[in-house]
Amino acid sequence: MIKMMDKNELKDSKYNYIDIITGLFVAVILISNIASTKIVQIWRFTFDGGTILFPLSYIFGDVLTEVYGFKAGRRVIWIGFFSALLMSVVFGLVGLIKPAAGWENQQAWLLILGQTPRIVAASLIAYFAGEFSNSIVLAKMKIFTKGRFLWTRTIGSTLAGEGIDTVLFVIIAFGGVYSWRLVALIIVSNYIFKVGMEIVLTPATYAIVSFLKRREKIDYFDYGTKFNPFRFKD
Repeated sequence: MIKMMDKNELKDSKYNYIDIITGLFVAVILISNIASTKIVQIWRFTFDGGTILFPLSYIFGDVLTEVYGFKAGRRVIWIGFFSALLMSVVFGLVGLIKPAAGWENQQAWLLILGQTPRIVAASLIAYFAGEFSNSIVLAKMKIFTKGRFLWTRTIGSTLAGEGIDTVLFVIIAFGGVYSWRLVALIIVSNYIFKVGMEIVLTPATYAIVSFLKRREKIDYFDYGTKFNPFRFKD
């Protein structure tokens, strides 16, 4: 039997799978950031390489909020944010350090891993705005739908979150660097691909959510939650 939990019970509970989801979520964020330095084309779609994996972060975000609530999702989103920031800072510092004699790959390093401040800023701003939009929309829709019709929440929240994320990242990262026609093409291609991935993986999302609710014995509803990304105490 699944127990509907309130905030005090949630705070004192121990969960078996939230750390695994957090680790996978952070891994997806970091790998996607590195892969996004390459622009790829598959069929008629043009997008940055990170788009291949990045939609999974929204699925993990959906699962976290749906099962554990917005507060748990907020914590994991911040962990991902600071992990990406730390990675960018370390890559930047390593790129500034003089290469050792005989090591002739400095330019290759700078091109792939020496992300410009603009790319870093685009990634962090888009991630922050998109992930929190996704989590908030899903949590509010869960209350509105009384926990029914999970697919409407996962897809609806992704439409909002991925839309904000994609537009912010591409414009901040590539606006003025590439032609605006290519920028618009990247935005449209990225958005269609990301939302399409969410739709295709909906059965998997259902299975994961159902499994976690049974095993963790929780189905959290964010009644009375203050949806403030910067609020760490409720």
